[in-house]
Amino acid sequence: MQKNVLFLDTVHPILAERLTAAGLTCIEAWDWSKEQCLEAAKSAIGIVIRSRFAMNEEFLQFAPHLEFIARSGAGMENIDEHYCKKRGIALYNAPEGNRNAVGEHALGMLLSLLNKLHTADRDVRNGIWDRDANRGIELDGKTVGIIGFGNNGRAFAKKLRGFDVKLMAYDKYKKGFGDHFVMECTLNAILKNADVISFHIPQNNETMWMANDAFFNRLQKPVFLLNLSRGKIVQTSALVAALKQGKVLGAGLDVLEYESTSFESFFGKDLPEDFNYLLNANNVIITPHVGGWTNESYFKLSDVLAEKILEKSYE
Repeated sequence: MQKNVLFLDTVHPILAERLTAAGLTCIEAWDWSKEQCLEAAKSAIGIVIRSRFAMNEEFLQFAPHLEFIARSGAGMENIDEHYCKKRGIALYNAPEGNRNAVGEHALGMLLSLLNKLHTADRDVRNGIWDRDANRGIELDGKTVGIIGFGNNGRAFAKKLRGFDVKLMAYDKYKKGFGDHFVMECTLNAILKNADVISFHIPQNNETMWMANDAFFNRLQKPVFLLNLSRGKIVQTSALVAALKQGKVLGAGLDVLEYESTSFESFFGKDLPEDFNYLLNANNVIITPHVGGWTNESYFKLSDVLAEKILEKSYE
């Protein structure tokens, strides 16, 4: 039987090159209709996906021979892991591939917020030379709280080592990761002490809407907030209220709760008033879910996936 791998999204060609060299047949289906993809899935032993379709029972029932799903990225919320476990379908992702990109993006957003680079640039381009309004705040001496200390949280911490900051990290599922630079702590300790809070956690039933009204009401002092994880970690209405109340001094958002599974169709729907507030707020920076999407990570995500797939079988 021919070993077909169905590519439902575009990824770096190194993945197809390495799989083909190992004897697998790679089928490029990223511009096919869903019906065509379902038909092709009938003979597939592998599927490569970013976020185009949900990998749930409704889709996967059409893939009786499926052995693995490889997601080009870190998050797995678009895949029904319970169903795949029942079917014995192996799941691969590649958080190692874009962790450095996320760490650099988080640092860039934070420095831009603190130093008002986005508003200063806009003002000068509009013929406004306002030094006082664009006076910055130094990162040195601040306490940075990282929520989630996996690949991306660790990468952000690594980028902060060149600054004179106190670094605190909380991870519900990890213990013993503290060292001379990173203080392992509770969530309450971060909410009490942090000047900056950065989210680096997956989206699941436990983490959705983690940053809600109750979360912001527990803050002991105003903070700058970063979210480079998933949009539904931060409840936008609660964030907007916290910004208006001064509980959040500024926010850097690479992800938003309004995103659909296809990032490219983000503006193809009516968006609520809270989003319009963010668009017009001088103390908010928004990027289009590109924190982990650099030229280098584009290659590394696919190379890491190839390594994991071929390590388990086919070679």
